[in-house]
Amino acid sequence: MMDGASAPPTVSAIPQDELDRITDDLIAEIKTVYDPEIPVDIYELGLIYKVDINDDRHVDIDMTLTAPGCPVAGEMPGWVEEAARRVKGVNSAKVNLVFDPPWTPARMSDEAKLELNML
Repeated sequence: MMDGASAPPTVSAIPQDELDRITDDLIAEIKTVYDPEIPVDIYELGLIYKVDINDDRHVDIDMTLTAPGCPVAGEMPGWVEEAARRVKGVNSAKVNLVFDPPWTPARMSDEAKLELNML
């Protein structure tokens, strides 16, 4: 590489149309996971911070909880991993619990706010 030249953009080994389908399917599966205390799925609650799919079809998910002392803190990451693994084309998944930035109701979608009569 010559001085001052930028690196070429990273291109996934997964074709874009398949990557789009996997992404849509991941969202659909994640939306099947609910916080037991709130009748809204965790995606609409804004608990999913990041989803990355690598070329080996491994999915890394960063998520948080509505509160660090959430009663299902030990179980919910496993539920999300199971949901991700159900997606065709995903070989493995790992959920990382993060608390920075902390979750607030402002992260909720309008759909979630409407469901909870917050609009």
